[in-house]
Amino acid sequence: MSQLGIYPLKIKGLKGILFSPLIHKNFSHLISNTIPLFVLSWAVFYFYRSLGYKIFLLSYLFSGIWIWFGAREGWHIGASGLVYAFAAFVFASGIIRKRKELMALTLVVVFLYGDLLWGMFPITKETDISFEGHSLGALAGIILAVVYRKEGPQRIIPQWDEENEENENTEEIDEEENIYDN
Repeated sequence: MSQLGIYPLKIKGLKGILFSPLIHKNFSHLISNTIPLFVLSWAVFYFYRSLGYKIFLLSYLFSGIWIWFGAREGWHIGASGLVYAFAAFVFASGIIRKRKELMALTLVVVFLYGDLLWGMFPITKETDISFEGHSLGALAGIILAVVYRKEGPQRIIPQWDEENEENENTEEIDEEENIYDN
């Protein structure tokens, strides 16, 4: 099944752009991608209802195309590029929009997923892990967060700011009424 993965810069590897996220080395590889993909997909579609499908499709395509152009020679399989794209998108969006819950959710997934951060760098002893898929997926997520920064949930303005302004205006009106009452 690995022939359905991405093989960089070879025509035979182009089909992997569509199929590689569906192919996994073994059950352990499948589970290690499924759980964070489920949680992060939920976050993308919950917090970014109007953007969810765009983010999914563009993350899927960008990470696959960039792996085809920029990864080392060999078959690249698995949904890790998509996992990293979603994680980077949710985290970067949280920073851009100053939404702590988005950043916290990503940090929980990073904690539970374990090697999410270190998987983007070629420092692992396992040479069969596509750190390029991880880092290029994360790059796709960050770029999408910047491109769509004005869509989706925006920064929450604390209500106490609005209440203070209303209270100040009410006090001014009361003072004016007192002047006329006298």
